[in-house]
Amino acid sequence: MLLEASDRQALLDFKSQVSEGKRSVLSSWNNSFPLCNWRGVTCGNKHKRVTRLDLGGLQLNGVISPSIGNLSFLNSLNLSQNSFGGTIPLEVGNLFRLQHLNMSFNSLRGEIPATLSNCSSLLELSLDRNHLGESVPSELGSLTKLVGLYLRQNNLKGNLPASLGNLTSLRSLDLGDNKLEGGIPDSIGRLTQLVLLELSVNNFSGVFPPAIYNLSSLRFIGIFGNRFSGSLRPDFGSFLPNVQELSLGTNQFTGTIPATLSNISTLQMFVISRNHMRGSIPPSFGKLRNLQHLVLHGNDLGSYPSGDLEFLGALSNCTKLNTLSLGGNRLGGVLPTSIGNLSKNLISLGLGTNSISGNIPHEIGNLVSLQRLQLFENLLTGPIPTSIGKLIRLGELSLFSNRISGEIPSSIGNLTQLQSLYMTNMSLEGNIPPSLGNCSNLLHLYIGPSKLNGTIPLEILQIKTLLVLGLGGNSLTGSLPNDIGRLENLIAINVADNKLSGQLPQTLGKCLSMEGLYLQGNSFDGAIPDIRGLVDVTGIDLSRNNLSGSIPEYLADFPKLRLLNLSNNNFEGRVPTEGNFQNATLVSVFGNKDLCGGIKELKLKACIAQAPPVKPKRSSHIKKVAIGVSVSIAFLLLLLIVSVCLLWLRRRNKNQQAVNSTPSMFEVFHEKVSYGDLRNATDDFSSRNLIGSGSFGTIGSGSFGTVFKALLWKEKKVVAVKVLNLQRHGAMKSFMAECESLKDIRHRNLVKLLTACSSIDFQGNEFRALIYEFMPNGSLDMWLHPEEVEETRRPSRTLTLVERLNITIDVASVLDYLHVQCHEPIAHCDLKPSNILLDDELTAHVSDFGLARLLLKFDKEAFLNQLSSAGVRGTIGYAAPEYGTGGQPSIEGDVYSFGVLILEMFTGRRPTDELFGGNCTLHSYTKSALPEQVLDIADKSILQVGLRVGFPVSECLKLILELGLRCCEESPMNRLATTEATKELISIRERFFKGRRTN
Repeated sequence: MLLEASDRQALLDFKSQVSEGKRSVLSSWNNSFPLCNWRGVTCGNKHKRVTRLDLGGLQLNGVISPSIGNLSFLNSLNLSQNSFGGTIPLEVGNLFRLQHLNMSFNSLRGEIPATLSNCSSLLELSLDRNHLGESVPSELGSLTKLVGLYLRQNNLKGNLPASLGNLTSLRSLDLGDNKLEGGIPDSIGRLTQLVLLELSVNNFSGVFPPAIYNLSSLRFIGIFGNRFSGSLRPDFGSFLPNVQELSLGTNQFTGTIPATLSNISTLQMFVISRNHMRGSIPPSFGKLRNLQHLVLHGNDLGSYPSGDLEFLGALSNCTKLNTLSLGGNRLGGVLPTSIGNLSKNLISLGLGTNSISGNIPHEIGNLVSLQRLQLFENLLTGPIPTSIGKLIRLGELSLFSNRISGEIPSSIGNLTQLQSLYMTNMSLEGNIPPSLGNCSNLLHLYIGPSKLNGTIPLEILQIKTLLVLGLGGNSLTGSLPNDIGRLENLIAINVADNKLSGQLPQTLGKCLSMEGLYLQGNSFDGAIPDIRGLVDVTGIDLSRNNLSGSIPEYLADFPKLRLLNLSNNNFEGRVPTEGNFQNATLVSVFGNKDLCGGIKELKLKACIAQAPPVKPKRSSHIKKVAIGVSVSIAFLLLLLIVSVCLLWLRRRNKNQQAVNSTPSMFEVFHEKVSYGDLRNATDDFSSRNLIGSGSFGTIGSGSFGTVFKALLWKEKKVVAVKVLNLQRHGAMKSFMAECESLKDIRHRNLVKLLTACSSIDFQGNEFRALIYEFMPNGSLDMWLHPEEVEETRRPSRTLTLVERLNITIDVASVLDYLHVQCHEPIAHCDLKPSNILLDDELTAHVSDFGLARLLLKFDKEAFLNQLSSAGVRGTIGYAAPEYGTGGQPSIEGDVYSFGVLILEMFTGRRPTDELFGGNCTLHSYTKSALPEQVLDIADKSILQVGLRVGFPVSECLKLILELGLRCCEESPMNRLATTEATKELISIRERFFKGRRTN
């Protein structure tokens, strides 16, 4: 019993070093519970000593107590995915029975203790993703039973100790993402059981490590992102027969690619990009039937002769080929028709920046899985083949800087998934096909300089997703259509050096995201339209046109402006001298003969001052009458003003109590707006600016308000204004809760509350509004259920699997912030898709804190009063079951809503779907389908877009939905903590999407 007591005391000491706010997770660690029933504790059957301690992912922080070293029977210690700081206690070295030690995903600093060498039974040591520094201790070489050593993503430096060669049982060695340097010791060649060797992203140097040639068991070799040099052995492929992934990119290798690589029949990925490789690409790659990724770009391969591309025919045998990246080399010769025989699974084909000639073969249309086709900066001639329209999955088509001629085929309109089209510096002719308007996902459109004529098709100006429209350097005629104002997301437009004419459309002022406006070298006339709303613009070039009128003074106040070129037009009048107009290097106005004034550097003529008008003489009689009339009018005006003031004071006194009750929290907002400001900014709250009523607000409108889009001219800011309906019972409390919740919190995934308006309207009624940052992509709800949204506001595409996963991580991160990291925990209480808003990059922002609760200030009686009077139980289907029986608001309630949200995002079904009723819920529906039938319940739109061939979608979905089920368990105690949920979701993303936030 004494020995068991020592284990108990060691664990209590450990608990005492956990931050006070997190100790509740270890609430079972007390004398009322048997030691072996404590959370995360496992005891041996014989002596009841602690043999396993598994506290992974419990959002614990603080420091690790040295008393952990007193658990002398411990064979497994898992503290991963927490937030422990401080150092690894030296006393861990006392655990001589320890076989598994996992402290990854923490914030540990200092050295790796040399005392770990005393843990002679260790099989696995995982210290990755911390902040550990100094060198890898040579003492680790005594852990001869070690099978896995994971030290990735720390701050380790210095040379690798030769003693690591003693770890002859090692199968996995991961030292990537550190600052290690020098060569790889020859002793590594003794690790004959090694399967994974990951040394990427360090500062290693020297030749390709000769020791690696001895490791025939290796399957995964990563030395990407170092400073290795020299050449690879010609017989390279004879030494490593089992390699599946060989990543040698971003080093300084020279010489030729060994033809013997074809001996490695297991090879799936070969990457040697961004080196200095020369010579030809071996046709023997065609023997690698398992090859999926061949990445050779950024070298000096080829020598511009006609035979550089013969290997493409041989690659037709690689039926699993997914990626072929050969850009930035010296490849020459005619692009062969055999390119159409490449794998039907090919997703990315990169041949840009070479010297490839000939026509684009018609057979290119056979590559029906292509999502990226890069042929830019070559010597290609002839027309664009009509078969390009068969590549219906294409997201990027880059043909720029070639000698391609002829018309743009109308079949290009079949590419409905196209996001980027680059066709500049070519010899295209004819009209821009209207069918391009079918490419409704287009973000970047560049066509020209070329020989295109005709008008700008209106169909293009209906692509709401368009960010950049580049049509400069052609011979386009007609006017710039009014429909340009529909492109609310447009960042830049370039129609320079065409033959366009007419007045510039007033709708240009509606393109509020505009940063670049390049219209020079046309025949536009008339005045500059009102573009004062384009406050993010950095460049405006209207030179070499026939524009007239005065120069708008508001251009002086554009905060980001770096170029304003108004030269060679017919502008007249005084040039402003304030703001941007004080900088002669920024402003150009020469060639406007009727301009005057401005700063002296502009070298304009002085403006002639106008004499004041001469007043006609009047008789003294007329003067007396005028004075009398003026006095009478002034007296009447004074009476009117006094009457109005008295009426206003009466109404003010009537509403004084409500006004005085406005919380002092408004003082925290550094900028305020008045009712009049908001009325003007929304055009008297016009329905044209209505963007939120019910579930589809650009900020969550909740139950108590309506949302309008507004442009605050003074602040030069597009905002969303939530106007509260004070007739709705509980609206004022909702207003107070939202202000109190958001006044002191800051997080990238929260909708930013800019300011508030507490005022009296022009009829003397109370007015309350909240002003938020504007979210251009609306709510998550409208993306998940577009069929319920009116067509004009419906998203142009569906969310991909990785986009949905990114959004869940964003929401989980902000919940973790609200629940754990805030000074006082906050429960949102109404998490649902309509309260999650998406910015222009589809980053999620949680909104609508009208029901939120500061939990440390929780007043049960007040809450119950609000519950009955304001109906703040959340939303049916998302609210935790305990709320329906009077339960208090809690972070566990938010976790339940988050779980339901995950299930909805990946099944596509609302929790209130007509499919559900009785005992069938979204939870039970999902649970019954896992794991075998996960694809049967998944949102079908996920399965149709954004997934590469062979992607393990069912496994990815299974893990995500299982996590969602764990979050919405009926019992609050069984629900997953938000910190753990966040880390698991990030882990899923890293596993399936390489950790990148990408589409």
